[in-house]
Order: sequence, then structure tokens, then C-alpha cells
Amino acid sequence: MEYCLTIDSLSKKYRKFVALNDVTMRVPQGAIYGLIGKNGAGKTTLIRIICGLQSPTAGTYSIYDAPYSSKEIYKSRRRMGGIIESPALYGNMSAKENLKHQFLLLGKPSFDEIDKLLESVDLKDAGKKPVRNFSLGMRQRLAIAMALASDPDFVVLDEPINGLDPQGIVEIREIILKLNKERNITFLISSHILDELS
Repeated sequence: MEYCLTIDSLSKKYRKFVALNDVTMRVPQGAIYGLIGKNGAGKTTLIRIICGLQSPTAGTYSIYDAPYSSKEIYKSRRRMGGIIESPALYGNMSAKENLKHQFLLLGKPSFDEIDKLLESVDLKDAGKKPVRNFSLGMRQRLAIAMALASDPDFVVLDEPINGLDPQGIVEIREIILKLNKERNITFLISSHILDELS
């Protein structure tokens, strides 16, 4: 079995506070992998580490067989997309304008894929409506589209259903299942809500 993420004995300490303690896990390619834990258990810390935003205190991890301490890790991270904590969206812009901005940041040469991305997260009819007027579920779907802008193989979602109503949870779940099945995207999803993630 091939793994897109391999973690061995990963720990993170902030002075005397232990945020992660000896975490070992494997995320198989093509899987939807759930990371369950109560609030404060270290889920976001783990995600921040694998996304390169923090360094571990001990242990190791690799993404697509590239160790985090190697130069190859940068190439492997280009295959990732993610939402960490709350999505960074421009409230005064439409969904399409937010995606255009993301494409510019990624250095993508054209905006041809934007309509297809919006359709993949059920936002093709959002029109020129500013994101500040979106429901929380619509914002989360746009955030997923932003994470998909780089055409990743592996997407990390930190609490994507947090605060959503039952209908919003169903919509996010259906989008994740569709993307996993149709595009073979591997998902690592953190949550403290066991029933919904299962």
C-alpha cells in the first residue's frame, strides 16, 4: 500500500506544554482519513506541522516519501491543498474573484478552471454575491474550492463541518465523497464530532 503521509513518533512541545505526544499514523493514497480528537487534543498542531507552518520537537514525517527535513518536501507539498482553522476569504469579493486571486497567488496562467471548480463545490450559481453575504456552508465550500485551486492529490481539512447546520454538513460530506471518487483525491479531515466524521 502506498501512503501520501507517514508520521512516526511525532511530538510538539511549547516549553512545558505538550501539544502532541508520540503520534504515529499512515494515510493511504486515495483514502478519506479521519483525525478525531476533542478540542485542544492537538489536531490543528499536527496539521500545521505537516503543512510546514510549524516544526516538530521530535519524531519525523514524510509526504509522498519525501522526509520533512529534505529539499524534496517542497515539491511534495505542492501536491497538497488545505484549510487550516478558518478559511482566508475576501468578504468584499465574489467567489469567482476570490478564486482568481488564489490563481494569481499560485502563478496559474489562466482562469479557465474557475467555473469548473465552482461547479465542483456547488457554487456555480453564486454570481456576483459578495462572500460576506454567504452562509457558513457556502464559505466552507468556497474554501474547499480554494484548496483545490492548485489541483492537489492530497487535501487537508481542519474541522470543515465546525458550526455548520445539518444541511451544510451533508453538502460538505457529499462534495468530499464526490471529489474522492471522481478525482481520487486523498483527504485528511480533523474533527471533534465522531458521528459526523464516521
